[in-house]
Parts: sequence; structure tokens; C-alpha cells
Amino acid sequence: MKKIEAIIRRSKFEEVKAALLAADIEWFSYWDVRGVGKTRQERIYRGIVYDTSSIERIMLTIVVREINVEKTIQAILEEAQTGEIGDGRIFISTVDESIRIRTGERGDISLYDIKK
Repeated sequence: MKKIEAIIRRSKFEEVKAALLAADIEWFSYWDVRGVGKTRQERIYRGIVYDTSSIERIMLTIVVREINVEKTIQAILEEAQTGEIGDGRIFISTVDESIRIRTGERGDISLYDIKK
């Protein structure tokens, strides 16, 4: 199992969410985050100067089976990428164990409904 954490632009969240659902990734958590990066670039929008390093982002956390790692990454990349500074990052780490609290199931089976 792998944990995929992605920090994306807030404006791309709905597209990324739809792409993940289309890729059969049915569950993930997300929250608003802010961060500071090394790259500094100012943008002017309607007369207001914005520093792109401190624009609000959304962080997604997704735990998937090994067979779903690549399609999850591709779904995020295809929808979150604009080619501009500040598109975000994807981090992948190993998950040693997963337990479904309701049933006590452990491992891969705790991540999906076996009836599917």
C-alpha cells in the first residue's frame, strides 16, 4: 500500500476530484493548506499584486493499493498541471498497515469493498 499526498492549486481541486473518481479512487481526505516556497514570483490581477509562493493550496491524502498507484498519480498530474510555477507537489510513501475500524479487516482488503 502507498500513501499519496498531493498539494495542488485550489482552483484545480474540482477537476482533480473528478479525475480521481473517474479512476475509481473512491475515498480520499483533503484540507486547506498554506506554504512558503523558495521561488518568488509576483502576479498582478485586477490591480492587486499576489505573491505566488503563499497562495492557498489544497492537500489531498490518498491511500491506495499498489495496483492503483500509477493511475492515481496520472489522474492528479493530468488535471492539476498548468505548466506554471506553483502547480504543487506529489509525495509517495509506503504504508505498512491499514485497518478498517468497523470490521477489523487488515491490509489491502480494508481499502476497498470486496463485493466490487
